[in-house]
Amino acid sequence: QVQLVESGGGSVQAGGSLTLSCTASGYSSSNHCMGWFRQAPGEVREGVATIYSDTTPAYANSVKGRFTISKDNTKNTLYLQMNSLKPEDTGMYYCAGRSWGGNWRCGMLQSMDFDYWGQGTQVTVSS
Repeated sequence: QVQLVESGGGSVQAGGSLTLSCTASGYSSSNHCMGWFRQAPGEVREGVATIYSDTTPAYANSVKGRFTISKDNTKNTLYLQMNSLKPEDTGMYYCAGRSWGGNWRCGMLQSMDFDYWGQGTQVTVSS
C-alpha cells in the first residue's frame, strides 16, 4: 500500500521560508515523477513543482526562483524548499506521485497524471 506523508507546514510572515517534506512508503521515488500541488480555499488545485530526476525539475511560473523541489531517493523523500514566501502562497500543500514510471509529462504539472496523494500540510503566509 502506497502512503505519502507530508510534514513541515506552518505559519510564517511574508518573506519567510519553510521546507516541506514528503516521505513515501510502499513506493519508489527514484523511478517515478513526484510533485507538489497546492489548493487555496475556494480555488482549484494547482501544480507547484514536479521532479523526476535532479536535472528535470519543473515549476509553476508563480514560484520560479523562490521554490526548489528535490528528491532524496535513498530516503524515499520529496522536499520543497520555499523561500521569499508571499501571502498568495497560502494553501494546503499536497505531495503526489505517479503510479507509472518515466519522465513523460512530468513537467506538465497536471494533477490528473498523479495517482497517489498525501493528506496535505497547511502553509499560511501572513503579510
